[in-house]
Amino acid sequence: PEVGDELLPGGEAGPGPAKYKSANLLARSKVLYEGHAVAAVAAVDPHIAEEAARLIDVSYEVLPAVLDAQRAMDPGAPLLHDDVFTDAGGVRATTPSNVASHHVFEEGDVAGGFARADLVVEREFRTATVHQGYIEPHNALAYWSIDGQLTVECSSQGHFMVRDELSEVLRWPVSRIRVIPTEIGGGFGAKTTTYLEALAAVLARKAGRPVKMTMDRTEVLLATGPTPGSYQKVRVGVTEDGRITAAQAYIVFEAGAFPGSAIVPGCLAAFAPYRITDFRIDGLDVLVNKPKSTAYRAPGATQAEFAVESVVNEICESLRIDPLEFRLRNAATQGDLRADGTRYGRIGMVECLEAARSSDHWRSPVASSPGRARGRGVASGWWMNFGGRSSAVARLNADGTVTLLEGSVDIGGTRTAIAMQLAETLGIPVEDVRPFVPDTDAIGYTGLTGGSRVTFATGWAAYEAGRDLQRRMTGALSGLWDLPAERIVAEDGAFVAPDRRATFREAARELDEAGIQCTGTADVQPAEHGPAFATHVVDVEVDEETGKVEIVRYTAVQDAGRAVYPPYVEGQIHGGVAQGVGWALNEEYVYDAEGRLRNRSLLDYRMPTALDLPKVETIVVEVPNPGHPYGVRGVGEVPIVPPPAAIAHAIHGAVGVWLGELPMSPARVHAAIASKPSV
Repeated sequence: PEVGDELLPGGEAGPGPAKYKSANLLARSKVLYEGHAVAAVAAVDPHIAEEAARLIDVSYEVLPAVLDAQRAMDPGAPLLHDDVFTDAGGVRATTPSNVASHHVFEEGDVAGGFARADLVVEREFRTATVHQGYIEPHNALAYWSIDGQLTVECSSQGHFMVRDELSEVLRWPVSRIRVIPTEIGGGFGAKTTTYLEALAAVLARKAGRPVKMTMDRTEVLLATGPTPGSYQKVRVGVTEDGRITAAQAYIVFEAGAFPGSAIVPGCLAAFAPYRITDFRIDGLDVLVNKPKSTAYRAPGATQAEFAVESVVNEICESLRIDPLEFRLRNAATQGDLRADGTRYGRIGMVECLEAARSSDHWRSPVASSPGRARGRGVASGWWMNFGGRSSAVARLNADGTVTLLEGSVDIGGTRTAIAMQLAETLGIPVEDVRPFVPDTDAIGYTGLTGGSRVTFATGWAAYEAGRDLQRRMTGALSGLWDLPAERIVAEDGAFVAPDRRATFREAARELDEAGIQCTGTADVQPAEHGPAFATHVVDVEVDEETGKVEIVRYTAVQDAGRAVYPPYVEGQIHGGVAQGVGWALNEEYVYDAEGRLRNRSLLDYRMPTALDLPKVETIVVEVPNPGHPYGVRGVGEVPIVPPPAAIAHAIHGAVGVWLGELPMSPARVHAAIASKPSV
């Protein structure tokens, strides 16, 4: 079809995700949150565009806002959509609801497990809506060729994702959409979806000119996807010697204005670090008048494990058991059951706990001063990691270097990590590998840079591309050397035959002189991604007069499988800890009763800075993942999971109060201290 006025972010005819995606880009009959776009304009400069937008007159009928998931589930709560019916395990309700889905994960005899317990602890927890806080705002540049080819340049965590979403929303073939990735100024899961790209494409088509759109920081906070706020009730039963007999969790996530929070990963993460045979987890995805939630580094896991780890620490306190010893007694190991019904392969939970117990931090004393109490906390965390599809091309150059084309957007050093795996495969220096991330027309399909999948899956693609390149070079050399290919072996960066040997560089020169070009390719979809575990230890100092919490010392222990590029591994851990500290102490969306966001700038939305953090000590444990040629596990997500629970535990150690709501701001800490019963 010709593209004209009918090319709109419509999707009205299509049900499900495409329809909701389209409705989130531009509101239809109902505006569902402050910041929900209703119109888009283009002009020759941003000032004229802003003036044109101000001239658009919109009349609103103000409806009551529902901003809390628990209230949204009440029978009389205002409905965000009249076409959302609760999906409970494939069974669709008959009346509309704000509960989009209800997931249940259950194994064993839960009632019997609690009956066997000597102690049962049940607590409620709440976490706030939190933004990812990336440096670069969302952006898009779109332009059309006269034959109907759409080209989009944007920063994202996956240019194939952008292409596919544009195709769905605009109803335009993927073969006629080209997406060029740009360097990204942070994402953390938030740039795994689109906001401006389709609007820029439509405006560019109407204007017949390229259109560039960039959000300002207020628009980012108002209109893009933060992590969901949550309500949770966790119940754990244990024997007097510290063995878990049963566990139960009721987890409610705020999806925002459209279905699809991280409720399933949250459910899977809740009890993941532990060996529990009798458990039940209920997870609900609930609509509220907030922006559609999006992934944020181990999506769902931080909320769920804040609740569970806090209960575990309270149990340890009640039983007077060392918290690391308790975790070791109950740690998940190979063969143990996961919430999704599968069983663990080789994992490193025990090794992380043992490394934490042996650390200088754990063995050192905790000292307090008058009015500024100190405490130590600990918590463990888990993230499932992902595999998915990845592609790579290894092209031999005449000088013996190799050009690596790989399809994963680099958001923190993965080009180096992938290049190192290709270099290892070929036996050449990593400096001889030149990695590039081409556009969607120049490389095979590759999934998102997210879920801690890139070093694992795209690294595997580079490994296979390297092996393919070796095979092609061996085949070509067999013709030049007049030898059967099977008599030429690629080893230690050279090609060796019974009476001949050529280094990789020499072989490249010989092939080039013979006019032979060799290229290795790979398209993989590995499944054995291997989950990651971590255990963190933190010391805090609490000002008892103000409730202010200062992080004094922090040690993060994590299993990386195989640390391909150690500085990258440590950098990921540092970043995750910093963001986890923000979740724990400062960060939250603050809405008024009418649904207006009150802290809509980074002056008022308080993220931690370098002044709020000590030097983070890292201990990298290496329990190789048997499902990868080099033992790789993803590392980027799990370090954000333990900090809130570890800090809550440390605050309790300092001032004797358990806090069950994030963030643990000075006001909340001070109120908890003030309400503590006097001894």
